[in-house]
Amino acid sequence: MNAPPPAPTLPVSLAANPRLSSWVKLTGDGRVAISPGKVEIGQGIVTALAQIAADELDVDIGRIEMIRASTAASPNEGVTSGSLSVQQSGRALRHACAEVRQRFLAAASERLGVDASLLDIHDGTISGPGNVRTSYWELAGDVSLDHDAKAGAKAKMVAKRTVAGHSVQRVDIPDKVFARPRFIHDCPLPDLLHGRVLRPDISGAKLIALDETAIRAVPGLVAIVRDGGFSGVVADSEAAAEAALKALLKGATWSAGEPLPDEADLAGFLKSQPVETTVIDTRTTAATIKKAARTLRRQYIRPYIAHASIAPSCAMARWNGDRVHVWTHSQGVYLLRADLAIVLKLPAENIVVEHMESAGCYGHNAADDVALDAVLLAKAAGGRPVRVQWSRHDEMSHAPFGAAMAIEIEADLDADNEIVGWRHAIWSNGHAARPGRAAQPALLAATEITTPYPRMISTNPPAANGGGGDRNSVPLYELKAWTITSHRLLTMPVRTSALRTLGGQGNVFAIESLLDEIAALRGEDPIAFRLRHLRDERAKEVIRAAARRAQWKPQKQSGIGHGVGFARYKNTGAYCAAIAEIEGTDDIRVKRLTLAVDVGEAINPDGVINQIEGGAIQATSWVLKERVRFDRTRITSTSWTDYPILTFSEVPAVDVEIVQRPEIEPVGAGEAAHGPVTAAIANACYDCLGVRVRDLPITRDKIIAAMEQAS
Repeated sequence: MNAPPPAPTLPVSLAANPRLSSWVKLTGDGRVAISPGKVEIGQGIVTALAQIAADELDVDIGRIEMIRASTAASPNEGVTSGSLSVQQSGRALRHACAEVRQRFLAAASERLGVDASLLDIHDGTISGPGNVRTSYWELAGDVSLDHDAKAGAKAKMVAKRTVAGHSVQRVDIPDKVFARPRFIHDCPLPDLLHGRVLRPDISGAKLIALDETAIRAVPGLVAIVRDGGFSGVVADSEAAAEAALKALLKGATWSAGEPLPDEADLAGFLKSQPVETTVIDTRTTAATIKKAARTLRRQYIRPYIAHASIAPSCAMARWNGDRVHVWTHSQGVYLLRADLAIVLKLPAENIVVEHMESAGCYGHNAADDVALDAVLLAKAAGGRPVRVQWSRHDEMSHAPFGAAMAIEIEADLDADNEIVGWRHAIWSNGHAARPGRAAQPALLAATEITTPYPRMISTNPPAANGGGGDRNSVPLYELKAWTITSHRLLTMPVRTSALRTLGGQGNVFAIESLLDEIAALRGEDPIAFRLRHLRDERAKEVIRAAARRAQWKPQKQSGIGHGVGFARYKNTGAYCAAIAEIEGTDDIRVKRLTLAVDVGEAINPDGVINQIEGGAIQATSWVLKERVRFDRTRITSTSWTDYPILTFSEVPAVDVEIVQRPEIEPVGAGEAAHGPVTAAIANACYDCLGVRVRDLPITRDKIIAAMEQAS
């Protein structure tokens, strides 16, 4: 006897926020307001969600108004991260809109006296036999959306979707192209004041004395704020705030700082610290294991990486009695509100946190920190709003960085150089210290106030959420045995938190580099070697698609190298394969990147391509240029000169093919390319130069050192 099918369930985000009216509202001007809990950080998510809503409601996408996330009204979808927005918010919105559509069809059926199955909807107009018609807006008074969603609402079949699956113009781009105010930096509130915060250059130094004599003569000064080790100024203009901060700095006395690691021996530092050790995964098939004839032991290093957003972090705050309104480009408005409530000792309902766009975030940068700065300074503003803008120096000194990683892999090989054993160990700080997830706040100013909170030591998300330092460390390949171990540091002299891909980039770089090395030992084509070790047909297809598109493998040319990299992000998300063509003359130059990606249903194909292109270019910058620099006392890479990123003239040509699978639920594309591109470039360097660089970034000095070691 067959078991009954499982009862339908609500998508995760909708189950947590079931009220339909929190997602969808009909407005009186013939428009539909859609209010997701995920936020736009340059990834095009509001466009993809608008497409889903337009499809399920049968309205023109031009009628859709996407509402910015706010704790005052939006569903609480946690944080916009992990390439989960389409997967989580998209599924919730599709289900919610499908149920809204059904509710309006039922109301139209009753009003028109026509069976609902005979009614059609076109751009919000509901019509039936005999030319009877009504619309969403005519029925809005009869249909209440103040109901919880019910499991089992039937979304449209893929074949009947007319908007999702097609490239449409992004809804956020026109404002940005035509320089209309959209970013938080460009949207001043009426009667706005300006704030700046005083912070030390020496790592870990504390403010112990402050002479305020000189600053009081600065024209335009409104207030000096001091709360323990936190200090800042409020002024009536940007120029006055900058002048006041310079005067304040002259009167500051700081304690001694805390030593930073030896930048020249990051791996030694990471492996010498107290750690929490976790066995991530083990696999044994003892009956089939051959005796190892040799073991390859390789170490791979990723440095600390800055977010390096083009515009530094910014926030605005305004107090009204014991209530405060905050405008921020945080990726998690509800999580930020939770930390603000702890620091301010206020009920969460006294705090409204509203999202505004900024110039890219892709991880836990200083957006949340500057929000608390603005809140603390606005206390002295007499009810006027205060805007706090961090400087480039602030951003590159005090914002969290992506964690450095030391990865050791031991591969046991038999006499034929086939893999018979695999051990993968990671040493790294945790990759997550976002606000709102602990009993203590994770915000910088919270560690500086009169009753300070300890600086949170970064943790790793659980494996079920994709992991942190261990992300993508379990091979997708069919190997006979493996042990994967993560060592999370319990000290954190350099502040770390989430950066795009978390540990995924480092682990894919390590795995794909060693696989390439083993393929070379065997004299086997690296793509054929990978395909032979994969069972997942979707994985094989993206590799084959990238190879076809790149015409793998071109005839060998002097000074030119080609390499391949592959991963499935988090082992559960998007599949991506990358082939790099590099030129190795005076410096490594990436000429072309060819990628294939499978995200299941591509809601907006152009948006998917944009995400893969952006990730590929960012990964190229990480691989060739980016690393946080420091001496034993301070961060020294505090400008574009000291922290160079890829320039426009260095951007490679990027060619992307989408492997369309509209029958499969969509997943995100934002972080799929970084690991494969990193590995492809590293493997192309070996193909070109005959040496392997395992210590990122791949610079001329690293190549020379690798050549000397090889000789």
